[in-house]
Amino acid sequence: MATSWFSVLLLVSIVFSCFLAASAGDFYQEFDLTWGDKRAEILNGGRLLTLSLDRASGSGFRSKREYLFGRIDMQIKLVSGNSAGTVTAFYLSSEGPNHDEIDFEFLGNLSGDPYIVHTNVYSQGKGDREQQFYLWFDPTKNFHTYSIIWSPQRITFMVDNIPIRVFNNEESIGVPFPKNQPMKVYSSLWDADEWATRGGLVKTDWSKAPFKAYYRNFNAYSWNSVGTDVWRTQALDATGRRWLRWAQKYHMVYNYCADLKRFPHGRPRECRRSRFL
Repeated sequence: MATSWFSVLLLVSIVFSCFLAASAGDFYQEFDLTWGDKRAEILNGGRLLTLSLDRASGSGFRSKREYLFGRIDMQIKLVSGNSAGTVTAFYLSSEGPNHDEIDFEFLGNLSGDPYIVHTNVYSQGKGDREQQFYLWFDPTKNFHTYSIIWSPQRITFMVDNIPIRVFNNEESIGVPFPKNQPMKVYSSLWDADEWATRGGLVKTDWSKAPFKAYYRNFNAYSWNSVGTDVWRTQALDATGRRWLRWAQKYHMVYNYCADLKRFPHGRPRECRRSRFL
């Protein structure tokens, strides 16, 4: 009988609770504040991190450690109010011109309009695999958990433990997949009003600055630490697939695989192999 996907999540959470108790959510131990002068701050004894954006600069941070496969969780409360023009990015990335990258980007909007969650996967320096979703809640009122689950077989993007996207390893048909370069965890808050909101039609209202995003409860689960192959091969079970279909049917607003104008000579090869990407 196949192992339940949600049972695996629960099992790994239990297994790791003892390993992560000392460092889970401790931003002093896990991260460096990399840019923005004093616009990035670690507060509450290392349990809270804030990023700030004003007209002069945004801010960002980066993990001290690198990861090659695993699960990365972060609880984030996004910029509230009129956040149009701002982007809060949370992603994994290696370095160099042929870098790999796995992205969450949260595109701000006018007050009352939903945030767009922009996802992308880069391998060997090439991305262009965007999917975008409206969130089904207000991400500025409370903290919500955003997760990247990365194995040699697939990458799963999750919001509050609900899968919204799966990008499978299709190297067998010549599609590059990030699996050889360790990556660090990054996050940044920056101004992108030339494209972020309605294609750049809505600009940043600097009278609302400073804009702030809040982070807590970072966890990183490494494959090697688990001591099992369960994580490395686990796909979504029937319940997970139902949630994925729900997210993609009711909340997806852009899928590169469906953008025929962008690919007039035929969709990318991976788009022809799977219903869920």
